[in-house]
Amino acid sequence: MPNWFDRLVAGRVRAPAETKTAGSQTLFALSPLGEGASPRKGFVALANEGFARNPVVHRCVRLVAQSAARVPFEVRDGARVLTEHPMLDLIARPNRRQTGSALLEAVYCYLQTAGNAFIDAAIADGEVKGLYGLRPDRMAVIAGRDGWPIGYGYTVGGTTTRLMLDTAPIPRVLHLSLFHPLDDHYGMSPLQAAQESLETHNAATRWNRALLENAARPSGALVYSAGENLTEEQFRRLKDELEAGFAGAMNAGRPMVLDGGLDWKSMGLSPKDMDFLEAKNAAAREIALAFGVPPMLLGIPGDNTYANYAEASRALWRQTVIPLVQSVAAALGQWLAPAFGGAALVPDFDVIEALAAERALEWDRIGKAGFLTDAEKRELVGFGE
Repeated sequence: MPNWFDRLVAGRVRAPAETKTAGSQTLFALSPLGEGASPRKGFVALANEGFARNPVVHRCVRLVAQSAARVPFEVRDGARVLTEHPMLDLIARPNRRQTGSALLEAVYCYLQTAGNAFIDAAIADGEVKGLYGLRPDRMAVIAGRDGWPIGYGYTVGGTTTRLMLDTAPIPRVLHLSLFHPLDDHYGMSPLQAAQESLETHNAATRWNRALLENAARPSGALVYSAGENLTEEQFRRLKDELEAGFAGAMNAGRPMVLDGGLDWKSMGLSPKDMDFLEAKNAAAREIALAFGVPPMLLGIPGDNTYANYAEASRALWRQTVIPLVQSVAAALGQWLAPAFGGAALVPDFDVIEALAAERALEWDRIGKAGFLTDAEKRELVGFGE
C-alpha cells in the first residue's frame, strides 16, 4: 500500500524551470515571523486595544475611576465647611442624562486612558445651568498668538464647533490634563506609558489563543531532501493535508509521521522555553504599575509586597486615588468658583471605608493632644470652628 507521501506526490513531474531552489532542499515555512515594535499610538487605538480588549487595563481604569467617583465633595466657604450648596447641587445633577458620579467617573476614565478630560458648561443668563463631558479625541486646542488656549474645536460628524473661553461668568470649557513633559497643551495618560507592556500582554494572549486553535502546528519548517523539488500543485496538496489533518483544537496532540524525504526542523521555542506565563504576568504587572494599582488587587501573581488585601487597598487610595481626586477637585472648584461666590470645592475622604482605620488613628492622636484647643483640633481634622 502506498504511504501518505507516495499518494501526495503521485504523478510527479519535473519542477518548472522558474522554481527557486536552495541546494537540494526546499523549505516550507509554516509560521510567519512577528513584526517589530509598533510606533506610538493615539488615543483611539490605545482605547480599542487597551480598555476595550485588555482585561488588565480595563480593570485598572475602572478600579481607579469607580473608587475616585465614590468620594463626595464639600464646599469650603471661608471658615465654614458646607454639605449643601448650589455648587454641590450642580455637580450632583450636572445634566439630564448623567448623575454626578457618572460624569466624574467618565472624567477619571478619560484621564487614565487619554490623559485629558473636558467638561463643557451650559451657561444661560449669566449662570451655569449644566455640565457635560466631552470626548477628548474630538477636542482640539485653539491657540492664541501667545500660544495659550483661547478655545477648543469640537469635531463630530465632520462638523467642527468652536467652544471659546471668553464666556462669563466662567470659561465655557474646563480642560483637565495629566502632566506631559513634551506637550504644551495635552496630557499624557498611564495607558500611553504602558503601551509596550500592553502590546506584549495582548500578543501573549493572541499567541495563546492561536496555540489553542491550532495546537498541532508548531513553529518550524518541513524540509524536503529527496533530491528533487516539489511542484506548486504538490506543495498545495501537502499544505492542505497538513491543515486538514493536524490544524485545529480537535486535532491537538495527533502524531505526525514524516516520510518520503520529509524532515521537521524546529524554528521556534516551546511555551516552556519562552517562560510564557511569567512573561505575560510581568507585562500585566507593568501595566498595573503604570496605573498605580497594586497587582494583588488584580489577582496577578508574583512579587506582592503587601501583607494583605486591606493594606494593598489602602496603598491604592494613598498613592493613586487621593492625589487624583484632589487634583480634579481643585481644578473643578477653581473653574466654578467665580459663578458661586468664590467657594472652594474640597473632597471628603472621611466616608471611605478603606481609610477608616487610618482616620480613626489620626482623630485619636489629635484628640489626646492636650496642648491644643478644641478649635485647633477641629481645624486639624478638617472642620471649621
